[in-house]
Amino acid sequence: MKEFSTVELVRDIRTVTIAANRAPVAITQHRKPRYVLMSVEDFERLARQADSQRAYGPGEAPAEVADLFAEAIDDFLSQPAQK
Repeated sequence: MKEFSTVELVRDIRTVTIAANRAPVAITQHRKPRYVLMSVEDFERLARQADSQRAYGPGEAPAEVADLFAEAIDDFLSQPAQK
């Protein structure tokens, strides 16, 4: 990941934002990475990935997810018992 200092960000925001448009960039303070600057598209893709891995508690799952589980449970219960 490309890095820019906060000083570079203030002095040359155009260069930093062009780089962030290509890939996320780290913004450093006192030589340590502190922030990440990325395009909205990258952020939305990351948010979708995180949402697809979300765990749901009882009654929290969206209807389409609950329906998939209900179908799988029904299929499992309708199978003959194995000895």
